[in-house]
Amino acid sequence: MNAGDTAWVLVSAALVLLMSPGLAIFYGGMTRVKSMLNMMMMSFGALALVGVLWVLFGYSIAFGTDAGDGLFGDPFERFGLHGLLATDSSMPLVGTIPEIVFVGFQGVFATVTVALVSGAIADRAKFASWMVFAGLFAVFVYFPVAHWVFDSKVDAQGTFIGGWLNHLGLIDFAGGTAVEVLAGAAGLALALVLGKRVGFGKDPEHRPHNLPLVMLGCGLLWFGWFGFNAGSALAANGEAAFAWINTLVAPCAAVLSWLVVEKVRDGHATSFGAASGAVAGLVAITPSCATIEPAWAIVLGAVAGAVCALAVGLKYRFGYDDSLDVVGVHLVGGIVGTLFIGLAASPDAPVPGRGLFYGGGLDLLGIQALGTASVLGYSFGVALALALAIKAVMGFRVTKDVEEAGVDLVIHAETAYSSSSTGGGFHPLGVRHTVETLLKEHLEKHRETPREEVLAGATRAGSVGP
Repeated sequence: MNAGDTAWVLVSAALVLLMSPGLAIFYGGMTRVKSMLNMMMMSFGALALVGVLWVLFGYSIAFGTDAGDGLFGDPFERFGLHGLLATDSSMPLVGTIPEIVFVGFQGVFATVTVALVSGAIADRAKFASWMVFAGLFAVFVYFPVAHWVFDSKVDAQGTFIGGWLNHLGLIDFAGGTAVEVLAGAAGLALALVLGKRVGFGKDPEHRPHNLPLVMLGCGLLWFGWFGFNAGSALAANGEAAFAWINTLVAPCAAVLSWLVVEKVRDGHATSFGAASGAVAGLVAITPSCATIEPAWAIVLGAVAGAVCALAVGLKYRFGYDDSLDVVGVHLVGGIVGTLFIGLAASPDAPVPGRGLFYGGGLDLLGIQALGTASVLGYSFGVALALALAIKAVMGFRVTKDVEEAGVDLVIHAETAYSSSSTGGGFHPLGVRHTVETLLKEHLEKHRETPREEVLAGATRAGSVGP
């Protein structure tokens, strides 16, 4: 065990953990004020649930002894982290760090990946249904795909016993496929199942309600992303430094290119565009941060910023309501970053490859494309099936009346700001009184809707007790 490497990965894990509340702030500022808390709760809910599942059996599925031809690990091998808790010289290692540290680092990857998906269904999802989806999605999609991409174990005889994409030669240093493409594809599936928000494409209410929070959330994500990418070296070494520099420069370039697209297309360079551009650049550099040289990282960031700035408009062209642009930024950015490795991977990088620009031909590009398509198709298909099943069994979307009145008060009995008409927070007379107050105000605006119908809709949302 190396103390310096262990300390660096522990700090990196803490940085990645910060990304979940950072994402909650980023997403929360992007939603309407009356659904901000619901959006933030989906991130915190995913963090809590997936963290428990990861320790119980998720780590074993992702990194346990292969039990399915490179598709998944033995879920019972490290159940409850059995065998990893020694504190003396018998403690098992991954490289030069204790395996228990590796468990924690990979665990926070899992929590933030599942939370990313929630941005596609802002303003209209039942919290209980989201939590059921988050748990099932982690078990049947993220844990196995993490095994495909990240598990690179070799047995004592030198036989590869890890994930099939890793064995194939896919280069994905920190999760361009297993995190970004996976989350973006699932977000698209959920957006299709839940349908469009009321007033989608027409209602100005759907604009971000608090841009300073969006910028703050972006800053926290960028800060945490240094742990995400540089920490994936699993050591305090030159590989981590190489990834760190690329994680700095690619989003810088992406911010600039996104703002140029905005200025040319709309006549204005916006703070929202700057935050979105930074995230697009971070997404794109994630798989390649230890494989392409910094000059190419600038090119990649510029390309990703421009492409994602254009891609976020696809939802209006094709009619799917990806509320917070999970598809346009994470799916598209992840695809761009993963495929770019096939073009610009350097044989002199810490994680070497030989892309097309370095005389490597199309072989690596083909592997990157296959890995991207496999994760995209699997995540989309399973997420679609899970969402349809949840919709049929317990419902996934709140009623129209609840959506218009605001999911925060109806589902959580809270408001984000004390200046709201109901005073904010819990009402001293209880949840029922809070919801009644909200629905009374809503009825005054929509007198054609019978009071009983609105209350019935709120009851179906699962928040008004008998």
